[in-house]
Amino acid sequence: MQETAALKKRKAALASALQDSDRRVREAAAAALERLESLAEFSGLAGLLKTGSREQQVRAIYALEQIASPEIYDSLVEALSSRDQDVRGAALQVLGRKKNPKMLKYMVRHLKDPHPAVRVHAAEALGHFSDRRLVPYLSALLVEEDEALVTSAVRSLAAIGDPAAEVDLLRLLEAASPAIKAAAAEALGFLQVEPEAGSPTPE
Repeated sequence: MQETAALKKRKAALASALQDSDRRVREAAAAALERLESLAEFSGLAGLLKTGSREQQVRAIYALEQIASPEIYDSLVEALSSRDQDVRGAALQVLGRKKNPKMLKYMVRHLKDPHPAVRVHAAEALGHFSDRRLVPYLSALLVEEDEALVTSAVRSLAAIGDPAAEVDLLRLLEAASPAIKAAAAEALGFLQVEPEAGSPTPE
């Protein structure tokens, strides 16, 4: 966002409002200034995402996590279409930590990403969302041969906590990999326990 004369005037007025005697006015002015600074920072980062090197793009994506503006999401979704797996992976990590449910439809697609590491990032990122609709997508990964992918899916299923994952996790206790068996055993302790039919419910 270019620092125009009009913008400088607006920021100066808001800076003066920080000294107002009314707390509500001071808080509103501080919030407005923070948003303007975030937008200015976002403009530079968005430029790097379009023209920067791989390293610059990845750093820009991680920096976007600190910006509290809905405008960052278009750039992050665009980064998911990058040819570079590191850029896609970084975008998935940030989207996971931002926990915006509107981004799920873009993230789930990358469970089938052509690059193994990106699939792992996608599975891990989905664990940040408490959305039971994700369970079938994550459970489908438990038959994969990639140990890192399976363990990431297991951890995310544990984070979601839906008992619908219990059958598949119990099956993993028979897996050949100790790492997968350990992850499954730990995950089973995090699943919610549903009351049996006919059981009294606490008042």
